[in-house]
Amino acid sequence: MSKKMLIIGLTGPSGAGKGAVGAQLVRRGIPHIDTDAVYHDIITPPSACLCELAVEFGEDIIAPDGSLDRKALAAKVFGDGKEAEHSRLNFITHKYVLDKVRGLCAEFAAEGKVAVAVDAPLLFESGFDRECDKVISVLADKEIRIARIMARDSISREYAESRVNAQKPDDFYSSAADAVIYNNGDVSLLCSEVSRILADWQVMST
Repeated sequence: MSKKMLIIGLTGPSGAGKGAVGAQLVRRGIPHIDTDAVYHDIITPPSACLCELAVEFGEDIIAPDGSLDRKALAAKVFGDGKEAEHSRLNFITHKYVLDKVRGLCAEFAAEGKVAVAVDAPLLFESGFDRECDKVISVLADKEIRIARIMARDSISREYAESRVNAQKPDDFYSSAADAVIYNNGDVSLLCSEVSRILADWQVMST
């Protein structure tokens, strides 16, 4: 009887460096599912998710070319007093994203992969952590996160700092994780931490 594939949830705040951890896992033969990429896929027309969003929030969130008008949607769901709208957005999108993720996990299991990493910034909020066998939370110092966000998104320090300040505190991620990695930029330390965690969990690379 083949061993059950391990599903590893990978989460943490913006700028923490989850992608670098995901890359280390890929180097060890563990597929990496990026839920941000899955989200972009499920809202690409023709899209059942896009249709449901239009029904919920109005046809004006659809651009003339049939794609999602992100600014129009953001105006309806983000901001003071729009918590209910934001919750409805998450309810709809999480449903489609997680269905896609489950399908991808099933494909990797059928291929005989020993583990798969699901990179999800909203892992706990979506409830998908309950479907994971293990969870790794990736954290980094505030100043490092701000610098990474500024470089990645080409935005000002003020805007990057406001994003960081708006996110959940570190203990939100660390308290529910099976392992925590502090990724402050030391690649050799990151590599050894990933290896140590996988060894502790008896995950052998393929």
